Amino acid sequence: MYRTQTSRSPSGTDLQPIRPRLAIVTPSLSAVSETFIRAHIERLPNIVAVIHSLYEPRVGDRHAASQSLPARAVRKLYRIVTRKPWDWEITHAIGVAIRRARAQAVLAEYGPTGILVAEVCQRLSLPLIVHFHGYDASVRDVLEQHRESYRKMFATCQAVVGVSKTMCERLRMLGADPNKVYYNPYGVDCEQFQGAAPERAPPVFVAVGRFVEKKAPHLTLLAFAEVVRREPQARLRLIGEGPLLGVCQQIAAGLGIARSVAFLGAQAPDVVAAEMRAARAFVQHSIEASNGDCEGTPVGVLEAQATGLPVVATRHAGIPDVVQDGETGYLVAERDVPGMAERMYALAVDPALAGRLGKTARQHIASNFNMQQRLDALADIIRTVASPKNKARGTPSASTAAL
Repeated sequence: MYRTQTSRSPSGTDLQPIRPRLAIVTPSLSAVSETFIRAHIERLPNIVAVIHSLYEPRVGDRHAASQSLPARAVRKLYRIVTRKPWDWEITHAIGVAIRRARAQAVLAEYGPTGILVAEVCQRLSLPLIVHFHGYDASVRDVLEQHRESYRKMFATCQAVVGVSKTMCERLRMLGADPNKVYYNPYGVDCEQFQGAAPERAPPVFVAVGRFVEKKAPHLTLLAFAEVVRREPQARLRLIGEGPLLGVCQQIAAGLGIARSVAFLGAQAPDVVAAEMRAARAFVQHSIEASNGDCEGTPVGVLEAQATGLPVVATRHAGIPDVVQDGETGYLVAERDVPGMAERMYALAVDPALAGRLGKTARQHIASNFNMQQRLDALADIIRTVASPKNKARGTPSASTAAL
Protein backbone atom coordinates (compact mmCIF):
# COMPACT_ATOMS: atom_id res chain seq x y z
CA MET A 1 0.00 0.00 0.00
CA TYR A 2 1.04 3.58 -0.55
CA ARG A 3 -0.60 6.97 -0.72
CA THR A 4 -1.84 9.25 -3.44
CA GLN A 5 -2.03 12.98 -2.81
CA THR A 6 -4.78 15.05 -4.39
CA SER A 7 -4.69 18.82 -4.19
CA ARG A 8 -7.60 20.19 -2.23
CA SER A 9 -9.76 23.05 -3.38
CA PRO A 10 -9.34 26.22 -1.29
CA SER A 11 -11.82 26.08 1.56
CA GLY A 12 -11.91 26.52 5.31
CA THR A 13 -8.46 26.56 6.91
CA ASP A 14 -6.86 25.77 3.53
CA LEU A 15 -7.95 29.08 2.02
CA GLN A 16 -4.41 30.37 2.44
CA PRO A 17 -2.35 27.31 3.39
CA ILE A 18 0.94 27.97 5.13
CA ARG A 19 3.74 26.79 2.86
CA PRO A 20 7.15 25.98 4.35
CA ARG A 21 10.28 27.71 3.08
CA LEU A 22 11.51 25.10 0.61
CA ALA A 23 15.03 24.26 -0.56
CA ILE A 24 15.31 22.08 -3.66
CA VAL A 25 18.47 20.00 -4.10
CA THR A 26 18.99 18.69 -7.64
CA PRO A 27 21.99 17.17 -9.41
CA SER A 28 21.85 19.52 -12.40
CA LEU A 29 19.94 22.41 -13.96
CA SER A 30 21.01 21.67 -17.52
CA ALA A 31 19.36 18.39 -18.52
CA VAL A 32 16.96 19.15 -21.40
CA SER A 33 14.76 16.14 -20.62
CA GLU A 34 14.16 17.05 -16.97
CA THR A 35 11.06 19.16 -17.65
CA PHE A 36 9.54 17.98 -14.37
CA ILE A 37 12.45 19.37 -12.32
CA ARG A 38 12.22 22.69 -14.15
CA ALA A 39 8.52 22.78 -13.31
CA HIS A 40 9.26 22.11 -9.63
CA ILE A 41 11.82 24.91 -9.56
CA GLU A 42 9.68 27.41 -11.44
CA ARG A 43 6.25 26.70 -9.97
CA LEU A 44 6.38 25.16 -6.50
CA PRO A 45 5.50 27.77 -3.84
CA ASN A 46 7.87 29.47 -1.41
CA ILE A 47 11.21 28.22 -2.80
CA VAL A 48 14.07 29.92 -1.01
CA ALA A 49 17.05 28.07 -2.56
CA VAL A 50 17.84 25.76 -5.47
CA ILE A 51 21.07 23.89 -4.75
CA HIS A 52 22.62 22.19 -7.76
CA SER A 53 25.88 20.92 -9.33
CA LEU A 54 26.36 18.62 -6.37
CA TYR A 55 30.07 17.85 -6.71
CA GLU A 56 30.62 21.60 -6.25
CA PRO A 57 27.31 22.70 -4.75
CA ARG A 58 26.02 26.02 -6.02
CA VAL A 59 23.06 28.30 -5.48
CA GLY A 60 22.51 30.15 -8.72
CA ASP A 61 25.99 30.78 -10.12
CA ARG A 62 27.66 31.05 -6.70
CA HIS A 63 29.37 28.30 -4.73
CA ALA A 64 27.39 27.29 -1.65
CA ALA A 65 30.51 27.31 0.54
CA SER A 66 33.40 29.77 0.46
CA GLN A 67 36.05 28.93 -2.12
CA SER A 68 38.76 31.07 -0.55
CA LEU A 69 42.04 29.22 -0.05
CA PRO A 70 41.95 29.44 3.79
CA ALA A 71 38.35 28.20 3.95
CA ARG A 72 39.05 25.27 1.65
CA ALA A 73 42.18 24.38 3.60
CA VAL A 74 40.30 24.41 6.91
CA ARG A 75 37.57 22.15 5.52
CA LYS A 76 40.06 19.69 4.11
CA LEU A 77 42.09 19.62 7.31
CA TYR A 78 38.94 19.10 9.38
CA ARG A 79 37.85 16.22 7.14
CA ILE A 80 41.26 14.54 7.43
CA VAL A 81 41.60 14.99 11.19
CA THR A 82 38.06 13.83 11.96
CA ARG A 83 38.20 11.06 9.33
CA LYS A 84 35.02 12.24 7.69
CA PRO A 85 33.99 10.46 4.46
CA TRP A 86 35.13 11.79 1.10
CA ASP A 87 31.80 13.54 0.44
CA TRP A 88 31.74 15.45 3.73
CA GLU A 89 32.74 18.72 2.08
CA ILE A 90 29.84 18.33 -0.36
CA THR A 91 27.27 17.74 2.38
CA HIS A 92 28.82 20.56 4.42
CA ALA A 93 28.34 22.98 1.52
CA ILE A 94 24.74 21.84 1.02
CA GLY A 95 24.11 22.35 4.74
CA VAL A 96 25.57 25.85 4.55
CA ALA A 97 23.20 26.72 1.69
CA ILE A 98 20.17 25.28 3.48
CA ARG A 99 20.95 27.16 6.70
CA ARG A 100 21.65 30.40 4.88
CA ALA A 101 18.28 30.17 3.11
CA ARG A 102 16.53 29.43 6.43
CA ALA A 103 14.73 26.56 4.73
CA GLN A 104 12.00 24.73 6.62
CA ALA A 105 11.82 21.70 4.31
CA VAL A 106 14.05 20.09 1.67
CA LEU A 107 13.01 18.44 -1.59
CA ALA A 108 15.70 16.11 -3.00
CA GLU A 109 15.39 15.27 -6.70
CA TYR A 110 16.39 11.61 -7.27
CA GLY A 111 17.15 8.94 -4.70
CA PRO A 112 20.96 9.36 -4.62
CA THR A 113 20.49 13.07 -3.92
CA GLY A 114 18.28 12.12 -0.98
CA ILE A 115 21.10 9.97 0.39
CA LEU A 116 23.47 12.92 0.10
CA VAL A 117 21.26 15.31 2.07
CA ALA A 118 19.60 12.92 4.55
CA GLU A 119 22.21 13.39 7.28
CA VAL A 120 22.18 17.17 6.80
CA CYS A 121 18.39 17.29 7.18
CA GLN A 122 18.50 15.04 10.22
CA ARG A 123 21.16 17.21 11.84
CA LEU A 124 19.16 20.37 11.14
CA SER A 125 15.84 18.73 12.15
CA LEU A 126 14.35 19.52 8.75
CA PRO A 127 11.76 17.37 6.95
CA LEU A 128 13.15 15.70 3.83
CA ILE A 129 11.03 14.76 0.82
CA VAL A 130 12.82 12.49 -1.66
CA HIS A 131 11.42 12.49 -5.20
CA PHE A 132 12.28 9.43 -7.30
CA HIS A 133 12.03 9.63 -11.08
CA GLY A 134 13.10 6.44 -12.87
CA TYR A 135 16.63 5.05 -13.06
CA ASP A 136 17.09 5.67 -9.32
CA ALA A 137 14.39 3.10 -8.55
CA SER A 138 15.14 0.60 -11.32
CA VAL A 139 18.75 0.30 -12.51
CA ARG A 140 20.14 -2.82 -10.84
CA ASP A 141 23.64 -1.44 -10.23
CA VAL A 142 22.19 1.70 -8.63
CA LEU A 143 19.91 -0.34 -6.36
CA GLU A 144 22.73 -2.64 -5.33
CA GLN A 145 25.13 0.26 -4.69
CA HIS A 146 22.60 2.17 -2.58
CA ARG A 147 20.66 -0.69 -0.99
CA GLU A 148 21.71 0.04 2.59
CA SER A 149 21.94 3.80 2.06
CA TYR A 150 18.39 3.85 0.73
CA ARG A 151 17.15 2.00 3.83
CA LYS A 152 18.86 4.50 6.13
CA MET A 153 17.45 7.40 4.10
CA PHE A 154 13.94 5.93 4.12
CA ALA A 155 14.14 5.68 7.91
CA THR A 156 14.96 9.38 8.38
CA CYS A 157 13.07 11.15 5.57
CA GLN A 158 9.44 12.21 5.96
CA ALA A 159 8.12 11.41 2.46
CA VAL A 160 9.12 9.40 -0.62
CA VAL A 161 7.44 10.36 -3.90
CA GLY A 162 7.12 8.00 -6.86
CA VAL A 163 5.75 8.93 -10.28
CA SER A 164 4.20 5.57 -11.13
CA LYS A 165 2.36 2.90 -9.20
CA THR A 166 5.00 0.36 -10.19
CA MET A 167 7.71 2.66 -8.81
CA CYS A 168 5.86 3.15 -5.53
CA GLU A 169 5.58 -0.59 -5.07
CA ARG A 170 9.29 -1.01 -5.79
CA LEU A 171 10.19 1.69 -3.27
CA ARG A 172 8.15 -0.14 -0.67
CA MET A 173 10.00 -3.37 -1.50
CA LEU A 174 13.31 -1.51 -1.14
CA GLY A 175 12.42 -0.68 2.44
CA ALA A 176 10.37 2.51 2.39
CA ASP A 177 7.58 2.73 4.96
CA PRO A 178 4.29 2.50 2.97
CA ASN A 179 2.92 5.34 5.11
CA LYS A 180 5.66 7.59 3.72
CA VAL A 181 5.33 6.59 0.06
CA TYR A 182 3.21 8.87 -2.14
CA TYR A 183 2.14 8.29 -5.73
CA ASN A 184 2.15 11.59 -7.59
CA PRO A 185 2.69 11.35 -11.37
CA TYR A 186 3.98 14.12 -13.57
CA GLY A 187 1.66 16.70 -15.07
CA VAL A 188 1.57 18.54 -18.36
CA ASP A 189 0.91 22.14 -19.34
CA CYS A 190 -2.42 21.73 -21.08
CA GLU A 191 -2.28 25.29 -22.40
CA GLN A 192 0.98 24.66 -24.25
CA PHE A 193 0.03 21.18 -25.45
CA GLN A 194 -3.34 21.29 -27.22
CA GLY A 195 -4.91 21.71 -30.62
CA ALA A 196 -4.33 18.41 -32.44
CA ALA A 197 -6.95 17.21 -34.90
CA PRO A 198 -5.84 13.67 -35.72
CA GLU A 199 -9.01 13.01 -37.70
CA ARG A 200 -7.83 15.63 -40.21
CA ALA A 201 -4.08 14.95 -40.05
CA PRO A 202 -2.20 12.79 -42.54
CA PRO A 203 -0.98 9.37 -41.26
CA VAL A 204 2.04 10.85 -39.48
CA PHE A 205 3.33 9.26 -36.28
CA VAL A 206 5.53 11.20 -33.88
CA ALA A 207 7.88 9.87 -31.19
CA VAL A 208 9.69 11.99 -28.60
CA GLY A 209 12.47 10.76 -26.34
CA ARG A 210 16.15 10.07 -25.96
CA PHE A 211 17.62 7.38 -28.21
CA VAL A 212 18.42 5.00 -25.36
CA GLU A 213 17.68 1.35 -24.70
CA LYS A 214 14.65 1.80 -22.43
CA LYS A 215 12.93 4.00 -25.05
CA ALA A 216 13.59 1.25 -27.68
CA PRO A 217 13.38 3.51 -30.76
CA HIS A 218 14.69 0.59 -32.84
CA LEU A 219 11.55 -1.41 -31.99
CA THR A 220 9.37 1.54 -32.97
CA LEU A 221 11.16 1.56 -36.33
CA LEU A 222 10.57 -2.17 -36.80
CA ALA A 223 6.85 -1.70 -36.12
CA PHE A 224 6.63 1.30 -38.44
CA ALA A 225 8.32 -0.66 -41.24
CA GLU A 226 5.34 -3.02 -41.26
CA VAL A 227 2.92 -0.06 -41.21
CA VAL A 228 4.50 1.69 -44.18
CA ARG A 229 4.61 -1.57 -46.12
CA ARG A 230 0.81 -1.72 -45.86
CA GLU A 231 0.17 2.05 -45.97
CA PRO A 232 2.87 3.77 -48.08
CA GLN A 233 1.63 7.26 -47.14
CA ALA A 234 2.52 6.75 -43.47
CA ARG A 235 5.38 8.78 -42.01
CA LEU A 236 7.33 8.63 -38.75
CA ARG A 237 9.01 11.67 -37.17
CA LEU A 238 11.38 11.04 -34.26
CA ILE A 239 12.48 13.82 -31.91
CA GLY A 240 15.49 13.33 -29.66
CA GLU A 241 19.16 12.47 -29.47
CA GLY A 242 21.19 9.79 -27.76
CA PRO A 243 23.62 6.93 -28.24
CA LEU A 244 21.25 4.85 -30.38
CA LEU A 245 20.56 7.61 -32.90
CA GLY A 246 23.15 6.48 -35.45
CA VAL A 247 22.12 2.85 -35.09
CA CYS A 248 18.48 3.78 -35.69
CA GLN A 249 19.37 5.75 -38.80
CA GLN A 250 21.17 2.68 -40.10
CA ILE A 251 18.17 0.47 -39.25
CA ALA A 252 15.84 2.80 -41.17
CA ALA A 253 18.15 2.63 -44.18
CA GLY A 254 18.48 -1.14 -43.92
CA LEU A 255 14.71 -1.59 -43.75
CA GLY A 256 14.26 0.59 -46.83
CA ILE A 257 12.11 3.13 -45.00
CA ALA A 258 14.57 6.04 -44.74
CA ARG A 259 12.44 8.24 -47.00
CA SER A 260 9.45 7.73 -44.71
CA VAL A 261 11.32 8.51 -41.47
CA ALA A 262 12.60 11.90 -40.27
CA PHE A 263 15.16 12.18 -37.46
CA LEU A 264 14.67 15.69 -36.07
CA GLY A 265 17.18 15.73 -33.18
CA ALA A 266 16.50 17.42 -29.87
CA GLN A 267 13.90 20.16 -30.10
CA ALA A 268 12.47 22.88 -27.87
CA PRO A 269 9.04 22.31 -26.28
CA ASP A 270 7.29 24.64 -28.72
CA VAL A 271 8.63 22.62 -31.67
CA VAL A 272 7.56 19.37 -29.99
CA ALA A 273 4.08 20.83 -29.46
CA ALA A 274 3.87 21.87 -33.12
CA GLU A 275 4.91 18.41 -34.31
CA MET A 276 2.26 16.81 -32.11
CA ARG A 277 -0.45 19.15 -33.39
CA ALA A 278 0.31 18.05 -36.96
CA ALA A 279 0.35 14.28 -36.27
CA ARG A 280 -2.15 11.42 -36.38
CA ALA A 281 -0.78 9.61 -33.31
CA PHE A 282 2.10 9.34 -30.82
CA VAL A 283 4.18 6.18 -30.45
CA GLN A 284 6.60 4.97 -27.78
CA HIS A 285 7.86 1.41 -27.32
CA SER A 286 9.37 1.62 -23.82
CA ILE A 287 10.97 -1.52 -22.37
CA GLU A 288 12.97 -2.56 -19.33
CA ALA A 289 16.60 -2.11 -20.39
CA SER A 290 19.21 -4.83 -19.97
CA ASN A 291 20.51 -3.09 -16.82
CA GLY A 292 17.02 -2.85 -15.33
CA ASP A 293 16.49 0.81 -16.23
CA CYS A 294 12.80 1.69 -16.54
CA GLU A 295 10.71 4.75 -17.21
CA GLY A 296 8.96 6.67 -14.49
CA THR A 297 5.96 8.13 -16.31
CA PRO A 298 7.11 9.37 -19.74
CA VAL A 299 6.33 13.05 -20.11
CA GLY A 300 5.98 12.72 -23.88
CA VAL A 301 3.06 10.32 -23.44
CA LEU A 302 1.30 12.89 -21.26
CA GLU A 303 2.05 15.78 -23.63
CA ALA A 304 0.79 13.87 -26.65
CA GLN A 305 -2.53 12.98 -25.00
CA ALA A 306 -2.92 16.56 -23.74
CA THR A 307 -2.44 17.74 -27.33
CA GLY A 308 -5.27 15.45 -28.39
CA LEU A 309 -3.35 12.53 -29.88
CA PRO A 310 -4.01 8.84 -29.32
CA VAL A 311 -0.95 7.00 -27.98
CA VAL A 312 0.36 3.59 -29.01
CA ALA A 313 2.77 2.41 -26.32
CA THR A 314 3.77 -0.51 -24.13
CA ARG A 315 2.57 -1.81 -20.78
CA HIS A 316 5.66 -0.51 -19.07
CA ALA A 317 6.22 1.29 -15.76
CA GLY A 318 3.89 4.30 -15.44
CA ILE A 319 2.47 4.19 -18.99
CA PRO A 320 -0.60 2.08 -18.06
CA ASP A 321 -1.31 4.59 -15.28
CA VAL A 322 -1.90 7.33 -17.84
CA VAL A 323 -2.93 5.59 -21.09
CA GLN A 324 -6.35 3.93 -21.07
CA ASP A 325 -6.15 0.99 -23.46
CA GLY A 326 -8.86 1.24 -26.11
CA GLU A 327 -10.03 4.63 -24.84
CA THR A 328 -7.13 7.10 -25.13
CA GLY A 329 -4.84 4.88 -27.17
CA TYR A 330 -3.52 1.34 -27.27
CA LEU A 331 -1.13 -0.66 -25.12
CA VAL A 332 0.89 -3.70 -26.18
CA ALA A 333 3.36 -5.90 -24.35
CA GLU A 334 7.02 -4.93 -24.27
CA ARG A 335 8.81 -6.10 -27.44
CA ASP A 336 5.52 -6.99 -29.17
CA VAL A 337 6.51 -5.41 -32.47
CA PRO A 338 3.71 -7.05 -34.53
CA GLY A 339 1.13 -5.92 -31.98
CA MET A 340 2.39 -2.35 -32.08
CA ALA A 341 2.43 -2.40 -35.88
CA GLU A 342 -1.19 -3.58 -35.97
CA ARG A 343 -2.35 -0.80 -33.64
CA MET A 344 -0.41 1.84 -35.59
CA TYR A 345 -1.85 0.57 -38.87
CA ALA A 346 -5.40 0.78 -37.48
CA LEU A 347 -4.86 4.48 -36.75
CA ALA A 348 -3.07 5.09 -40.06
CA VAL A 349 -6.10 3.96 -42.08
CA ASP A 350 -8.88 5.19 -39.79
CA PRO A 351 -8.59 8.92 -39.02
CA ALA A 352 -12.03 8.96 -37.37
CA LEU A 353 -10.83 6.37 -34.85
CA ALA A 354 -7.76 8.49 -34.12
CA GLY A 355 -9.99 11.52 -33.62
CA ARG A 356 -12.25 9.74 -31.12
CA LEU A 357 -9.35 8.37 -29.08
CA GLY A 358 -7.52 11.69 -29.21
CA LYS A 359 -10.51 13.65 -27.92
CA THR A 360 -10.88 11.27 -24.97
CA ALA A 361 -7.14 11.47 -24.35
CA ARG A 362 -7.26 15.25 -24.10
CA GLN A 363 -10.13 15.11 -21.60
CA HIS A 364 -8.38 12.42 -19.57
CA ILE A 365 -5.15 14.39 -19.19
CA ALA A 366 -6.85 17.73 -18.53
CA SER A 367 -8.91 16.12 -15.76
CA ASN A 368 -6.23 14.00 -14.10
CA PHE A 369 -2.71 15.05 -15.12
CA ASN A 370 -2.83 18.81 -15.45
CA MET A 371 0.53 20.34 -14.49
CA GLN A 372 -0.84 22.68 -11.83
CA GLN A 373 -2.94 19.91 -10.33
CA ARG A 374 0.10 17.64 -9.90
CA LEU A 375 2.29 20.51 -8.61
CA ASP A 376 -0.40 21.42 -6.08
CA ALA A 377 -0.47 17.79 -4.95
CA LEU A 378 3.32 17.78 -4.49
CA ALA A 379 3.13 21.07 -2.60
CA ASP A 380 0.50 19.54 -0.32
CA ILE A 381 2.74 16.55 0.37
CA ILE A 382 5.54 18.92 1.36
CA ARG A 383 3.22 21.04 3.51
CA THR A 384 1.72 17.97 5.17
CA VAL A 385 5.00 16.38 6.25
CA ALA A 386 6.49 19.75 7.26
CA SER A 387 3.64 20.66 9.59
CA PRO A 388 4.73 20.92 13.24
CA LYS A 389 2.45 18.04 14.26
CA ASN A 390 3.92 15.66 11.72
CA LYS A 391 7.49 16.78 12.24
CA ALA A 392 7.09 15.78 15.87
CA ARG A 393 5.50 12.47 14.97
CA GLY A 394 7.86 11.76 12.10
CA THR A 395 5.24 10.41 9.69
CA PRO A 396 2.85 11.97 7.17
CA SER A 397 -0.66 12.86 8.25
CA ALA A 398 -3.58 10.76 7.11
CA SER A 399 -4.91 13.42 4.75
CA THR A 400 -4.40 11.14 1.74
CA ALA A 401 -6.27 8.25 0.20
CA ALA A 402 -4.57 4.86 -0.01
CA LEU A 403 -4.49 3.27 -3.44
